Amino acid sequence: MDHNAEPSYTLEDGKFLVTLARKSILNYLTFNKLLSQPEDIPAKFLEESGVFVTLNKLDNNGEKKLRGCIGFPTPIYSLVQATIEAAKSAAVSDPRFPIVEIEEMKEILVEVTILTPPKLMQVKDPKEYLKKIKIGRDGLIVKSGERSGLLLPQVPVEWNWSVEEFLEHTCGKAWLSGNCWKDLNTEIYSFSGIIYQEVEPSGEVVLKEI
Repeated sequence: MDHNAEPSYTLEDGKFLVTLARKSILNYLTFNKLLSQPEDIPAKFLEESGVFVTLNKLDNNGEKKLRGCIGFPTPIYSLVQATIEAAKSAAVSDPRFPIVEIEEMKEILVEVTILTPPKLMQVKDPKEYLKKIKIGRDGLIVKSGERSGLLLPQVPVEWNWSVEEFLEHTCGKAWLSGNCWKDLNTEIYSFSGIIYQEVEPSGEVVLKEI
């Protein structure tokens, strides 16, 4: 893909997507129906793009706890449709968590990550991954046979992982052994993301620096 041809996103675009994600969740929790795609939106939102929606719940100490995260690693839907679908699924279909209650949305921060298309990392020796992968820039997808796992670029930063720990945890996400990245038959893909998040529930949206 020609990087010059990729749409560039502004903070206003991020605000639109985060607001759309929250609307999608509230619409589904209220009416049990997927939100309709808004009309008259800029062409860049109709481009196919990978996207993830992450929900973080604030506890009594103001600490963030993951409450749901689902998305599309590859560009199979338009950005607007992928955001609507991923937001709904993060709230009601993440198997790690119970369905979000509508009242909880007052305590939940919505985060949208727009992904670049995943690229297969070519190495002759798995140790090369340790130099090629950059924490804070790269997200990872691990694939082996029918199994695959994905972790977003912000995850190793939040957990203060090394590159090796990042690889091990991504293998674990695919339900594979932590050293599966050392096997040359395992495919490792990298991607980057632009992350927009609410500062407080339903509040200001900012570009998240990682």
